[in-house]
Amino acid sequence: MQDRYNEIIEIIRKANYEYYTLDNPTLTDQEYDRYMQELLKIEKDHPELMRDDSPSVRVGGKIIDSFNKVNHEIPMLSLSNVFNEADIVAFDERVRKEFPNPIYVCELKIDGLSVSLKYEKGKLVRAATRGDGVTGEDITHNAITVKTIPLTLNENIDIEVRGEIYMSKKSFNKLNEFRKKTGQSLFANPRNAAAGSIRQLDSSIAAERDLDCIIYHLPNPLDYNIEYHFDSLEYMKNLGLNVNIKANRRVNGLHELLDFINEWTEKRDTLPYEIDGIVIKLDSIRGQQKLGYTAKYPKWATAYKFPAAKVLTKLKEIKLTVGRTGQVTPNAILEPVRLMGSVISKATLHNEDYIKLKDIREGDIVSIIKAGDVIPRVENVEVSRRVGTEVPFVMSKTCPICGSTLKKTDSAYYCVNDKCDKVKIESLIHYVSRDAMNIDGFGDAIVEDFYNMGYLKNIPDFYKLENYKEELMELEGFGAKSINGLIDSINESKNVSLERLLFALGIRHVGAKTGKILAKHFKSLDNLMKASNEELVNIKDIGKTIADSVYKYFRDEENISIINELKEIGINTNYLGKEEIQNENITGKTFVLTGSLEKLTRDEASLIIENNGGKVSSSVSKKTDVVVVGANAGSKLTKAKELGITIWTEQEFIDLVGDLDEK
Repeated sequence: MQDRYNEIIEIIRKANYEYYTLDNPTLTDQEYDRYMQELLKIEKDHPELMRDDSPSVRVGGKIIDSFNKVNHEIPMLSLSNVFNEADIVAFDERVRKEFPNPIYVCELKIDGLSVSLKYEKGKLVRAATRGDGVTGEDITHNAITVKTIPLTLNENIDIEVRGEIYMSKKSFNKLNEFRKKTGQSLFANPRNAAAGSIRQLDSSIAAERDLDCIIYHLPNPLDYNIEYHFDSLEYMKNLGLNVNIKANRRVNGLHELLDFINEWTEKRDTLPYEIDGIVIKLDSIRGQQKLGYTAKYPKWATAYKFPAAKVLTKLKEIKLTVGRTGQVTPNAILEPVRLMGSVISKATLHNEDYIKLKDIREGDIVSIIKAGDVIPRVENVEVSRRVGTEVPFVMSKTCPICGSTLKKTDSAYYCVNDKCDKVKIESLIHYVSRDAMNIDGFGDAIVEDFYNMGYLKNIPDFYKLENYKEELMELEGFGAKSINGLIDSINESKNVSLERLLFALGIRHVGAKTGKILAKHFKSLDNLMKASNEELVNIKDIGKTIADSVYKYFRDEENISIINELKEIGINTNYLGKEEIQNENITGKTFVLTGSLEKLTRDEASLIIENNGGKVSSSVSKKTDVVVVGANAGSKLTKAKELGITIWTEQEFIDLVGDLDEK
């Protein structure tokens, strides 16, 4: 019986691979159903034979209490966006400066939920969401119900792959028809439906939703001796993963890239799933490493977003909101209208100057677009639709929350009252946010409720909530489990690295990237607090505006008091990131590589230089420190000799760098 059971599992697994991955089924539906029924009967009669990777687990049924956190060893970064041909040209130019004559891979950007799949010896052991890119949530119990996620690969291999879980248009329409018949609220679009399904605690719900998954990324291709992204897609497909090979394309140069975009802009509606753009990736993995990353995005890839759709609706009111920095922003309150699958009732108006430039008035019929298919904004006024009752906008001179006088800086207005309730609430919301201290369980409404109840007045109060556990558990909607979860998450935040704390404190002009620059430079909060304005200004990428803001923040007695209290509570104030490799022969120097290298590729040598804190240039000048020469070196060697620049052979370069295996 064991042999027959294993045989049926292999038959069904092979059939799934042929159907979903190869799009070339060899079994009829009737044959497939017959094998599945035989499998279920064996498992019912002989439960001791049941395997974890049995196709029967696709029906779900596992229920969990909560989602466990998962740390991504290689961060799951999002992509930067481009919106038109000029943006694409600019992206291509930036790539070419570092990596001439690039080959790109173009892929359809499926509108779903990012997922990481981890296999050990060919068996699926974990699925996780992107989360904040560093920490996600374990959704394995739901992922195994997705038919296009193989439970077993074609090789007994350890590997992590990444992709997108999504809901097809057909499944989405079927789901909403069912919800309508049963009196449930409808999902706005397939993406929301997929995200809502994959985050169910009961996996049988996810199983009913008929989700799919397409794999598009191998985080560490060089570990598998793969030098090009497109080859990694082929490799993952051969493992049995569902890769969108037929729609993906290698393109040579800007002309072919734009042709691909134009082609799919016209064909997007013919697809069985929603796409919101085209992903563009540099094909060379070595080239990807050379270009590197910003704090949030890879520099070697971007996402072209399709032109935003546009709808008309009535602007009922212009309402002012107050943010964490005290900035007062006008927002449009709209008659609800459906735009690209979502119901829109609010849109940004940016600032007073924007409203005046567009002559936007309360009562106007306005056109709304989704910038980048995401953020709704008022684009234009339908002046011909005016009836004479529209009211011109006049910017308030006082804060809508506390009544304090507003101060205008550049094009924005600010509430100057440090005690303004809304400013404090927004600052507290920012502190717990994902990119800051990442304290789970604190939605905006909970923070505001706790503030109004007196439990939260400043940042250190988060760490005192444990003293009020009994009182908090008596509040409507809270119980021991939810409060204990909040407390655990709060305590976990004590151990985050300094760059997150700097961002969380809400120092004006200090975003996530600037926070990391400061943390890496000063290593500790104490060192940063003692820094002079001059020292701050001299840090690369820290200009005068940021320096002035940071210096001023750490000279404010109230801020110092909060920081001292956080230290007493036990908040980590040190940078926990890895130190960059330093090599006195490389660090801070500019190199030029010329001629044919024998032991290293040009990309490998460049990567070694950059990883050791050096810079690689394509031309020899007075600013060049070292020229590394290989066989048949030409004019660059001649110029280096003329300028008296240090010249190394390839072997000298290797000897001075040290043990390459450690790089």
